Amino acid sequence: MAANSEDEKWMRRALLLAAKGYTRPNPMVGCVLVKDGRKIGEGYHHFAGQPHAEVEALRSLTESVEGATAYVSLEPCCHFGRTPPCTDALIASRVKRVVVAAVDPDARVSGKGLEILRAAGMDVTSGVLAERANQLNAAFVHYHTQRSPYTIIKAAMTVDGKIATSTGKSRWITGTESRREVHKMRARSSAVMVGVGTLLADDATLTARLSPPPPVQPMRIVVDSRLRTPVDCSAVRAISEEAQLLIATTEGASYDAGQRLIDVGAEVLRLPSTDNRVDLRHLMRALAERSIISILVEGGAELNASLIRGNLAQRMVVFVAPLLFGGKEARTPVEGGGIDQVESAIRLGKLVSKRYGADVTLEADIVPSGVSGS
Repeated sequence: MAANSEDEKWMRRALLLAAKGYTRPNPMVGCVLVKDGRKIGEGYHHFAGQPHAEVEALRSLTESVEGATAYVSLEPCCHFGRTPPCTDALIASRVKRVVVAAVDPDARVSGKGLEILRAAGMDVTSGVLAERANQLNAAFVHYHTQRSPYTIIKAAMTVDGKIATSTGKSRWITGTESRREVHKMRARSSAVMVGVGTLLADDATLTARLSPPPPVQPMRIVVDSRLRTPVDCSAVRAISEEAQLLIATTEGASYDAGQRLIDVGAEVLRLPSTDNRVDLRHLMRALAERSIISILVEGGAELNASLIRGNLAQRMVVFVAPLLFGGKEARTPVEGGGIDQVESAIRLGKLVSKRYGADVTLEADIVPSGVSGS
């Protein structure tokens, strides 16, 4: 059965529900059950290990679902994980039609769920608002197609492009609304990453501090090639079962310094080096093996440059405050060696802007090196 305007209406609702979840490493999924043009149930996947959206929707029913249409923002799963297959639940419910936004890129599903539903005699329509659904789950899609974490570089800067004053002061460039949004971004990421220089300058805790608290904290990662992370810094003091800290370092870094960090609960991950620095490609592979599907990078300028130069970052989000710092020595979001010709600039995709109090954000995809910009 072909899609229609009603299908888009209800799928928009399913996508709004999906966006409420904190589901990593699972996708965000919403489901709406509709019968005779009326909503009779809805639900979303709250977080990993909890019932999926389809089951939540079926549990919320206000009347019999037989003959109804299920609108699901991602192809229903058809394998056993922490929960049973959602295809089984839909078939058992005797739903008549299933409308799906995007196909699940996970190789365990990837079209098989749709085939199972069709084989059970259901009318199945897919591709309704697929682009929007894939944008919502950009991290999940990237991870399952590229086998690497989806990496967002976040920076806060003044209008003249400075992330700190000439003396290194950066608290606070942006306002409370922007900082609250950053905590939301942390909560939805598998990991938060900084370079050790940023850790030393800001003494950041790197946890997601929201009210109510998020169901899970991101893994906190410090890229520290020489193991300069102090055992008494805020990030180390905040180590707990919920807030883990991983220090990525080189094989040649001090073992005594590493043991001191291990003794206070940090994990020290030794990796190959390039130019005496952590090889970031090896780091990304190691994180992918741990099911880290998304990373929010919060500094510093050299780490940002290395990630972009290595085609290891997919998106950039810059919070811009109505301030001017000036100063030749004041740092900028992306440093490194830079480029020598305008034609060699790193390209970004379509810029999107949002407002948070007095600040604005500019965000866009990072076009990989060697690919023409749009």
